[in-house]
Amino acid sequence: MSQDHEGEVKNERDEHELKNGLVIYGEKDADSQESLMLPSRYCQKRWITMSNALTRAAHGLTLSEKRLVLLALSKLTRAKYTHITDDVITMLTAKEYAETYGVTKNTAYNELKYAAKNLYQRSITFFEPAYNRKNSKSLEMTRVQMRWVGMVKYHDGEGCLEVLWIPKLLQNVVGLTKHFTRYQLNQATGLKSIYSWKLLELLMHYKNTGWAEYTIEDFCESMEATEKQRKNFANIRRRIIEPAVKELQEKDGWKIEWRPFLAGKKVVALCFHFSRAEAEGNIQEIDTDAVDVEAG
Repeated sequence: MSQDHEGEVKNERDEHELKNGLVIYGEKDADSQESLMLPSRYCQKRWITMSNALTRAAHGLTLSEKRLVLLALSKLTRAKYTHITDDVITMLTAKEYAETYGVTKNTAYNELKYAAKNLYQRSITFFEPAYNRKNSKSLEMTRVQMRWVGMVKYHDGEGCLEVLWIPKLLQNVVGLTKHFTRYQLNQATGLKSIYSWKLLELLMHYKNTGWAEYTIEDFCESMEATEKQRKNFANIRRRIIEPAVKELQEKDGWKIEWRPFLAGKKVVALCFHFSRAEAEGNIQEIDTDAVDVEAG
């Protein structure tokens, strides 16, 4: 490894510092006043890691909001972060957003500003096992909602956004050693549909097996299908599955075959068989254990 490259890697590892209980990622250096963002050549090396429970949860985000959230989370994946009880702030710039998603700087400014307006209101929806406290008998799954962020601060005129993550969310994205899903952010940077991105995550959860099976209820919850779509599977197929499969095959090198399972005339589950052409040196590290840890 060259000395120059070693220096670049060191800068990547040291990009955060602890201040007043907040870990600041990408903060401007007080002396140089230059953003400590990684250079653009690293945009293709960002990883997304999240617990399996979070992977399958309904994320409640628009496309621009998900782009913002996942770009910010990729910084947590790269950093040496161990203070799971701390609040954490991630800083993003319009330049970084533009380089990552291949949009103009003006578009990046607009998307960051738009996403910042509603991001605090967005929540994750997932289901946890529930038990009777007296006799420990299983009950219906408990619906849980959790905010993505604890604070959003947009610096108007600077094209800069700060996002504060709460410890409950951090437990699902950093320090994971099992029951997690991992993929490279550049697999999703060209996607134009939030359904395509979600399908990518659902398939990457089972990357090592090459097949995935979901009940229709779980699939609809993850995709946040509307009530109208859920009443007629033809709507699910036409509005969600087919466009998502097509976009993943065209833009990220996937080969996907899928089929519904029927109980009588009713669709009860979906099965996907898939593979993906890997770029040279692009090694995926996915935990495909179907057993979840609790989200948080």
